[in-house]
Amino acid sequence: MSGPLLTVGVEEEFLLVDPHTRLLMPVAAPVIASAEVKLDDRVAPELTCYQVETRTAPHRDLGALAEQLHANRLFLSRSAAAHGAGLVSSGTPVLTPTGAPPFMPGERYERSARAFGALDEEQVCCACHVHVGMANREEAVQVSNHLRAWIAVLIAVAANSPLWGGRDTGHASWRTVCWARWPAAGPPPYFESAGHYDDLVATLVGTGVVLDAGGIYWDIRPSHHVPTLEVRVTDAGLTVDDTLLIAALVRAAAATALTEVREGRPAPQPDPHLLRAASWHSAREGLTGTVLDPVSRRLTPSSRRMHSLLAWIHPALTRHGDAALVDSLLSRLSLQGTGAVRQRAALRRRHRPADIVDYLLTRTLAVPGDNSG
Repeated sequence: MSGPLLTVGVEEEFLLVDPHTRLLMPVAAPVIASAEVKLDDRVAPELTCYQVETRTAPHRDLGALAEQLHANRLFLSRSAAAHGAGLVSSGTPVLTPTGAPPFMPGERYERSARAFGALDEEQVCCACHVHVGMANREEAVQVSNHLRAWIAVLIAVAANSPLWGGRDTGHASWRTVCWARWPAAGPPPYFESAGHYDDLVATLVGTGVVLDAGGIYWDIRPSHHVPTLEVRVTDAGLTVDDTLLIAALVRAAAATALTEVREGRPAPQPDPHLLRAASWHSAREGLTGTVLDPVSRRLTPSSRRMHSLLAWIHPALTRHGDAALVDSLLSRLSLQGTGAVRQRAALRRRHRPADIVDYLLTRTLAVPGDNSG
């Protein structure tokens, strides 16, 4: 089996909650300080004092990636517990304190607050960012072009943010809707080259529309600090298994796209408005309805669109040794539903949002391979 074998690494963002009130707790700074003893630079701050991020090393073997993801969650949870908090993996919080969130200290966060005002205040959102190793930026940009048509499928599979402020938003991924409001967010443009990408980013930064290269929040982008393509389209995975599925799908899709780039196959160029509409549609529907295919311009049952993605990436899944694992993870997903489905099921039992928080606290630390629900 020929074709590129790629590394994959993951950044996960988490919420810190009070296990008693179930409200968010602004203890990110002391939690990070405690966690750094073990995790070192694998733990980092986010925008608000309610959030923490962990990172993995790049891996070729998904079993090793799963072990590190679980270890990161366990140690971060212990650090949170030392400061009276629990760790939750959800794209959005279930219950929030009143008023604007407290922001982490730092010059960049202060600049962001001045530039974006209330937009910053409404971004207590957590995502999963998958980094796939790339030989060079030119190939990374071309791979991005090939992946754009599949963004809506990834949003649907990973949907895990149906609640906001204690109520059901009517969307499976409310984080996707919130995050799309940034000036450089959502599906990326089609780029002719790495130079085209760099020129547009320089213009956005130079005009002050975004603060810096780190403020480019497109769903797919060449990383500005490591040699990877970063796919940042999905909600934070409820469990390690949820995150692992996304990492496997993204790596296989990137490897498939890279083969097409090297063979000179052109990338599809769907209408940008259809790309954004497809993302919104998947954010609303999750994996329980339809997916808008921006290339065919048709609504397709989510199961059929998922089958199309799997057919496209199957050689790469096999080449990386991930086919059996993905089959197992998808079987679990079909039985239990996405994180959004599971959150709503927890709410239906007694119609108490606090029950969702309790469920999230438990399942965030589930051992990989635990199918208990």
